[in-house]
Parts: sequence; structure tokens; C-alpha cells
Amino acid sequence: MTALKINKKVVLEAVFLIGIIALTLYSIFHEQDPAAIWACLRGADIRYLIGSVFLVLAFVLGESVILWWLFRTSGQKAKASHCCLYSFVGFFFSAITPSASGGQPMQLYFMKKDKLPLSVSTLILLIVTITYKMVLVILGLAVLVIRPPVVMHYLNPILFWCYLGIILNVICVWVMLALVFHPDWMHRMVAAIIDLVTRIFHWKRGIKLRERLDGAMEKYSQAAAFFKSHKIIVLQVLVITFFQRGCLFLVTVAACRSLGVTAGSIGLIVLLQGMISVAVDMLPLPGGLGISEKLFKDIFVQVCTKKYTLPVMIVSRGLSFYVQLGISAVMTVVAYLRIGTKDK
Repeated sequence: MTALKINKKVVLEAVFLIGIIALTLYSIFHEQDPAAIWACLRGADIRYLIGSVFLVLAFVLGESVILWWLFRTSGQKAKASHCCLYSFVGFFFSAITPSASGGQPMQLYFMKKDKLPLSVSTLILLIVTITYKMVLVILGLAVLVIRPPVVMHYLNPILFWCYLGIILNVICVWVMLALVFHPDWMHRMVAAIIDLVTRIFHWKRGIKLRERLDGAMEKYSQAAAFFKSHKIIVLQVLVITFFQRGCLFLVTVAACRSLGVTAGSIGLIVLLQGMISVAVDMLPLPGGLGISEKLFKDIFVQVCTKKYTLPVMIVSRGLSFYVQLGISAVMTVVAYLRIGTKDK
């Protein structure tokens, strides 16, 4: 992918993102009293806000620890500072593309610029993706199977979205794990589907797609070998990912406390915010924009009361998404200057 193509893609994605943000902001503030909202926000405890920024950084940099560790385990001498930049790049492009589809391709671009083997980079990002999704699946299934009464009471207005989110996430993780542990079976099934579609519709791209499929299966076979020979490391990565996700969910707790909302325990708020993530993670919206705000209001109006729901949401989403997006955007520019222009 050339720099020109990347720049065009970034511009289009930025325009799309700005449009979604504008619609989201309009839906949030339409028919609201700005003076009342500002009065609540003005009284926010700055200590909680500063702490939230550190939680956001811990969330992003948690992935960089995983990347650095997995590269080292694979025998690659990746720089810790560059792993931090890979993480910021990944979260920036994930935030501005539907279903977070743009994050890993851009991470691969910068890893390739650093002369890291594409096969190793792809394997590591696959492991990161599986564990990242697994955390949501474990959380969602635990809540929806155990069904703690207090949590289910608050989730009742958004249960449809919770079930939809967990179904989509389970399917995604199941497919990835099937590709890792049963690559031959998945290869035969997908190849048969491609061949069938090619014969029926005379699909010209069918042959090329088969070639790409063969290459992809080889990468999943490598992932299977890594999972089987590094079980403890994969488990440790899963634990770090739980911590990473937890840091971001705690931002909502800090947002509540900063505005003086003491209702709801830390555990309850973390679970509720976690279930919002489960619900929106697989939806084709950049950063879950729009739907995240809607679900937040539907749930937290019961915790914060109507007066504080919107101010808490502004602080929580502002820190966990928009501040993260801004910091990641700046660090993506740094990554381009330090890594992207290395061969120029």
C-alpha cells in the first residue's frame, strides 16, 4: 500500500468519522439545556479526570506490552517504544473505521517498515485479536448465564443489544479459533464455498481468492502451533487483556465520582460499561459512535438520575473515546515521522 493510497484512505475515513461525530453530537444535545449541562461539568473533580487520562493510557499501552512480549517470545527484537506506537496506530485506525477493521492493517504497515517479518507480525496480531475478543465473550457469557439480579435489572432496557453483541462476538471468536485449531477443516469448507460461487456465477476473482485463502491458512497453522507450544504465555496475555479492558471500563467509574454520583458500586458500573462494549463491539460503526451513547443513556439514567446522566456520559465517552482518539492521532503522526518515513 503506497503512502498516497494511505493518505487518501485516511482523508475519506476522517470525513466519514467527522460526519458520524456530528450526527452523534446533534442527537445528544438536541433539545438539551447547555447551561445546565455546563453547570454540572464545571463542578467535576479534576483529580478523577486526570486519573481517567492515565487509565486511558494504560488501556492503550497494555497492548504495547503484549506486542513487545510476543515479539520477544518469537525471537524478534522489536523496540518497546515502537510497540507503543503500533498500539496507538491500531487504536486510532480502529476508532475511525467500521468494526475496527482498519487498525491491524495499519499496524502491519508500520511493522513492515520496521523490517519485522510479516508472517510473525500477522501471527502476533491474530493472537491479540483472539484474546481481545475472548475477554468480551467471557464477560458477556458470565453475565448472561449467571444473570446477577442487580446487573440484569439495569441491563433490561438494552438486553436485545447485549444478546446480539454476544452472539456476534461468539461467532467471531469461534471462527477464529476454528481457523487456528482446525485449519484443514475450515480450509476445505471455505474453499468449497468459493468454488461453488465461482462455478455458479462465473466469479472472476474466485481463483485469486483461493490463492489468498491458501496463504491465510498457512498463517493460521502457525498460530495453532504457537498456541499449543506457548499455552502459559497465551493465558498470561489473556490476563493482561482483562486488565487492559478493565482500565477503560473504570473510566466510567471515575466519571461518575468526578461529578459526585456515588450510586452504584465500582463492580456494578464496570460490569454495565463492559456490557455496553459487548453490545457494540461487532457493530459496523467506527468506535461504536451513536449506539454507544444511546445504550449508555438507557442504562445509566437508572444509576445517575436524569440530571447527571448526560454530563457523566460526556465525561466518560469524552475521555474513553475522544481523548483516546486525540492522543492516538498525535502518536500516529509520530509513528509516521519516526517509522513511516524511515526509507525515504
